[in-house]
Amino acid sequence: MPSLLDAKLALARGAGALARWRGSGATSLPGRVLIALEPRAIGTLGARLPRGSAVISATNGKTTTAAMAAGIFGRAGIPLVHNQAGANMAGGVATTLLDAARGEQIEGELGLFEVDELWLASVAAALSPRAIALGNLFRDQLDRFGELDAIADSWAQLLANTPARAILNADDPLLADLGRERDREAVVYFGVDDDALALPGLGHAADAKHCRRCGSPYVFDAVYLGHLGHYHCPSCGASRPAPQVLATEVAFDGVRSASFTLTTPAGRARVQLALPGLYNVYNALTAAALGCALELPLETIVAGLQDTRPAFGRAETLRLALPSANGDGASNERELRILLVKNPAGANEVLRTLTLEPGRHDLFGVLNDQIADGRDVSWIWDADFELLADRVEHATCSGSRAADLAARLKYAGVEPERIRIEPDLSRALDAALAAGDAGRPLYALPTYTAMLALRELLRARGAVAGRWT
Repeated sequence: MPSLLDAKLALARGAGALARWRGSGATSLPGRVLIALEPRAIGTLGARLPRGSAVISATNGKTTTAAMAAGIFGRAGIPLVHNQAGANMAGGVATTLLDAARGEQIEGELGLFEVDELWLASVAAALSPRAIALGNLFRDQLDRFGELDAIADSWAQLLANTPARAILNADDPLLADLGRERDREAVVYFGVDDDALALPGLGHAADAKHCRRCGSPYVFDAVYLGHLGHYHCPSCGASRPAPQVLATEVAFDGVRSASFTLTTPAGRARVQLALPGLYNVYNALTAAALGCALELPLETIVAGLQDTRPAFGRAETLRLALPSANGDGASNERELRILLVKNPAGANEVLRTLTLEPGRHDLFGVLNDQIADGRDVSWIWDADFELLADRVEHATCSGSRAADLAARLKYAGVEPERIRIEPDLSRALDAALAAGDAGRPLYALPTYTAMLALRELLRARGAVAGRWT
């Protein structure tokens, strides 16, 4: 006889079916309906997972890190329940569990959930995960998140009240502090050790410059990315913990790939990523450390990392057909590379990676100010567009704040005659594709909602298949 919970699950599924019929991806709505009907749904369905669950959170890289972890668990032959569409608030997690529920059982063994920074504490409390992986904590969406310390305090309280194993970035002072009071066996630290990557010093937009324990300024012995690096506090003595999972001998191939030597308690191996930049090396370290925490073999971890391909908008490359300029029906193609930018730290790493590419560049920047982007777009003034300004051939600016982006590029040093403002996304894409040499890649730099809108536009044009793949 069907239970009351079964009836609630059916109602939530019905809401999802209606949403899909109306054209929505329905990645969160069914879960929100289910939570309204059954507030304990995440915990109830999550308890059905025989191997429990693991959660991943970070300011930058949650989706890519989760994809890497999914590749590792896939190589291990572990069936997952995974919110791979990227819906990472409670509704998205609940929808993922709802979709996997089968009667009194669940289709999957291990839950793998990327979780929004503000939702992490409540979702983790409901799931009681085996492991919590925290990749980084940067300034982002200040109108929603507030200052970094507020999130760090929330995460500290979470870790103080859970037996879950913590996977923490030793190079991020805010995250390293979260593990100092835990038993060493309950923490897996990861980090980078490569002097060739060190920057001259902290950037003007760097966060976490002061010790959370005593308030004194940190001394940074090496800076790799934003405020990530090697550091110590000269006042209280707090310093970067020694990582158990380490990346050394890091190498980059422009916007195409990165490689590094991975060291774990089980040994060392060379890893070749099909994703660019130091930020993806850190994402890979997070996933590798999670695999180590769950006692997976090194060869499985390496194979899973090397299987990972870019998710949409995160260093993904597409080839788009271009109409012939003379109208004779002939066409050629142009490569479009999409690199998500949503805060100063992430944008600076994308720009830093682009500087590795030779020659001049055509940019297609799309700046939105919707809630999921953050209403305050002043962060673009902390992004170091100056790194690339003298190599920009054409810059097409679109989105709801296209003019703001154009002004930022002008003040960065891009010549005004090379900048075009076109708020309409479809017309802007056509203009950007038409500008410059068709044999040169077009680099799209969208914010989060702009990336989703660009995906929908490309789907409507037949350039990508499906809504979320």
